[in-house]
Amino acid sequence: MKNIIALVIISAVQAHYTFPDLIYNDVTETDWTYVRQTENYQSHGPVQNVTSESIRCYQLAAGNEGAQTQTVTAGDVVGFRVDPSIQHPGPLAFYMAKAPTGEVAADFDGAGDVWFKIYDDQPTFAADGLTWPSAGLTEVNVTIPECVAPGEYLLRVEHIALHAASSVGGAQFYIACAQLTVEGGGTTEPEGVALPGAYSATDPGILFQLYYPVPTSYVNPGPAPITC
Repeated sequence: MKNIIALVIISAVQAHYTFPDLIYNDVTETDWTYVRQTENYQSHGPVQNVTSESIRCYQLAAGNEGAQTQTVTAGDVVGFRVDPSIQHPGPLAFYMAKAPTGEVAADFDGAGDVWFKIYDDQPTFAADGLTWPSAGLTEVNVTIPECVAPGEYLLRVEHIALHAASSVGGAQFYIACAQLTVEGGGTTEPEGVALPGAYSATDPGILFQLYYPVPTSYVNPGPAPITC
């Protein structure tokens, strides 16, 4: 019986994932160097309450958990390693939030209407089901928009697993936030949304019947990605 329970626990953990490492200039940093350590660093489990503050950065504790801040240039590609891989179907998105003037990313809690989306993806639709481009990935990447103003930022990665999203609270959010200093860039400081606040448990992209009848469209939750 103990062996059976252990196998069940291992299977559950392997079905979940984290984003522990920042990737920049083809270098993958060690766990939680530039990424704030998340509550699920051991369990790999998701956030399912979109009104919880965990939906913001899923931090293990208040503060930055000792994370450092990576300097990048607007227009650069930045990524996250996935541990072990994205194992559920659903959309990938990236958000940024600029710290107030005089505040550094390491001290910024991300509260308020500060989060703007810089990327989200759409599935491929077929008669036998939906397939997202992030399926199975062991790293995910995004380009820092060239137009954003220089400054101190949080970069938030979010993957929403929709395999159990046909009931309220069934969608699973896998989240992490890295700390960045963005150099170069332009002058754009986009309007933002609050997290929590931007999502409702009944949004059509969160409360979603994935399997049957096979969907022919998908509406990403939250704001549209900014354009430069």
